[in-house]
Amino acid sequence: MSKFTDYNLKPFIKEAIGRLGFESPTPIQREIIPLLLKGKSAIGQAHTGTGKSHSFLIPTLERVDPSLEELQAVIVAPTRELASQLYDELTKITEGTEIRGTLLIGGTDKERLVGRLKSNPHIIVGTPGRISYMAENGALAIHTAKILVIDEADLAFDMGFIEDIDKFASKMPENLEMYVFSATIPEKLKPFLTKYMESPVHVQIGKRKSLTEGMRYSLVPVRGMDRQKKLLQVLEGISPYLAIIFTNTRQNADRLADFLAESGIKTGRIHGDLSPRERTRMMKRIRDLDFQFIVATDLAARGIDIPGVSHVINYELPDELEFFIHRVGRTARAGLEGQAITLYDPSEDDKIVRIEQMGIPFIHEEVKNGQWVEVKERHARKNRVKEVEEIDYKVASFVRKPAKVKPGYKKKMTQKIEQIKKRERRIKRKK
Repeated sequence: MSKFTDYNLKPFIKEAIGRLGFESPTPIQREIIPLLLKGKSAIGQAHTGTGKSHSFLIPTLERVDPSLEELQAVIVAPTRELASQLYDELTKITEGTEIRGTLLIGGTDKERLVGRLKSNPHIIVGTPGRISYMAENGALAIHTAKILVIDEADLAFDMGFIEDIDKFASKMPENLEMYVFSATIPEKLKPFLTKYMESPVHVQIGKRKSLTEGMRYSLVPVRGMDRQKKLLQVLEGISPYLAIIFTNTRQNADRLADFLAESGIKTGRIHGDLSPRERTRMMKRIRDLDFQFIVATDLAARGIDIPGVSHVINYELPDELEFFIHRVGRTARAGLEGQAITLYDPSEDDKIVRIEQMGIPFIHEEVKNGQWVEVKERHARKNRVKEVEEIDYKVASFVRKPAKVKPGYKKKMTQKIEQIKKRERRIKRKK
């Protein structure tokens, strides 16, 4: 299908597609929509920004029958933010219809959620833990839902949520249709997929864009300086449209956001401790460009749609280095250019080496007086030390203390050693 109008969709879905400004389906949508409309289980392997959310939202809603007073589809996302984002997109399509949807995520009042479930929603969107809790406690009649969509399945696996998903998936019908979407398919995820999916269609759309396309990777040494002060120095050298500053923990994100605010820098924040209301308010302010800087944990690196990111700053290197790729992937999108700035301490050199092996071409530079200047490559000092040690070892084998010493022999030995060192250095330079 070359256009959405070519699909035989319900009028309310066509109207919603028009409101959203969609004309032609993306490659993942062209492949997945027909499969889901036919009820054929599938694995969709595609990266963020390919349109995969609507590849399952549109056909799932097409198949929901509002005349049936029962749950018909379950959509799972590993984080509250991702689930809330999907639910927001869902409500944009179902607005003005009889289709009832409910968002089930942590951080919300359980009793209130139980009350919502009494209205028998046709479709739910939620996080694995909260859906599993509601199903286990009999508040959610999950046994009627024939469609299960798992978004960002590799992240769900990494976060240890597959067991929760397995608990409620086992209560769903035997002829369950499962649709799994993931950037990667880890080997350890395959037994779970095999348990619920029989000969699924595997759709893989494109490869991740080149890591160097439109990107500049700046590696900035902290060198014993206070990391917060070093960050302020870096911020003097950029004028971003929107910059995301990544930390590893929620506590560090809050501390850093508070520090920047105290330094006169208006800063937003995104992490898992925000309540749903705070998250909604924060995302709205971010999209309204209330902030030029956002401090975030790694949940913002996967799936959350934050348009216009021109700079990514790794205030801390991620514990899982694959997240480095997800972080820097938030910028240089849609043909635009971006800069990824990484602060590092010499003790983190092994991590930097492994990131370089992933294909990241770092430029070693610092900000001085608000200007970016290149600095000596971080291995230069190590190489110089190694070179000196090699030459000293070689010289020691050439120059030995004479058996019979004469007055002034030490001076002569020193002169000879320096002559040989100069010769060895010239040879190395020529090489």
